[in-house]
Amino acid sequence: MVADLIPAGYESLLADLKKRIKNARVHAALSVNRELIILYWQIGRSILQRQGEEGWGSKVIERLANDLRREFPDMKGLSRANLFYMRAFADAYPEVSIVQQLVGLLPWGHNVTLITKIKDPSLREWYAGACIENGWSRAVMLAQIESSLHTRLGAAQNNFTHTLPAPQSELAQQILKDPYNFDFLTLHEHALERDLQKGLLAHLKDFMLELGVGFSFVGSEYHLEVAGDDFYLDLLFYHLKLRCFVVVELKMTEFKPEYAGKINFYLSAVDDLLRHPQDSPAIGILLCKSKKRVIVEYSLRDIHKPVGISEYNFAQSLPDDLKGSLPTIEELEKELGDLEEVGDDE
Repeated sequence: MVADLIPAGYESLLADLKKRIKNARVHAALSVNRELIILYWQIGRSILQRQGEEGWGSKVIERLANDLRREFPDMKGLSRANLFYMRAFADAYPEVSIVQQLVGLLPWGHNVTLITKIKDPSLREWYAGACIENGWSRAVMLAQIESSLHTRLGAAQNNFTHTLPAPQSELAQQILKDPYNFDFLTLHEHALERDLQKGLLAHLKDFMLELGVGFSFVGSEYHLEVAGDDFYLDLLFYHLKLRCFVVVELKMTEFKPEYAGKINFYLSAVDDLLRHPQDSPAIGILLCKSKKRVIVEYSLRDIHKPVGISEYNFAQSLPDDLKGSLPTIEELEKELGDLEEVGDDE
């Protein structure tokens, strides 16, 4: 039998070599990308210098693009528009070191988005670093920029400094946002908490992206039995970096002080019933439609479990009286069909 011929230690060697090859392929891809980004920077830098020294205009750049594409017909990215992006890229990053160490790790499309959407250099670097750390696609990165993630991250009111040890309290602070952006949801202004919960679960991927890296979904309406009574947590997560359970409670109203007492109770129950010896204390995130800062501060002051309180935003559906004034899908389809017929006649 062939299996009998496999020597001892072969499987471990095979697994090790597979891992090494995969790592090498990733590093090779990153290296190729970095070299391409550096090349684009060098092209952009050369154009900038010649424009400064000899007063080149856009016509020269258009000719340069045509000549380069003629010389390298198989190479993409040498269009007139892309050469202008290369020029802007080199202008945005005067030093090649930041290209080598940071933005060179991002695909070209990500870099074009960064230089066109963000003018502040330090802010561009912040989003570039966050993109590398979180592995964002370009669409996700753009959404984070447009929702001003840098102003929301770590902005939630909380009591972490006196309920968690220093290293974990700082990390826990940074995983919270205020407000949370649920623009992927469309809810009626009179929607209930169960509607918000169902919506988040229906868009779980978008919800997890908004929560951030490290959150692992455990369950919704998670059942706990305490002293013979039944309790249900809106949403339960486990955070892989913090090594703790995270209880998320949803409220479709303004924050009220009694909400803090309820989530404090839930955290005590989770620590007793679910927490493993190696886990850190559970953290609570209370998401409300709105809040008054002073009321939140008073409510958290003597709460002994770690709790963060944030607002959220979501897209509202159109009022009923406005819906009737807009064309239906069927009407739009008919009008588009009529336009196509006119186009055919012409």
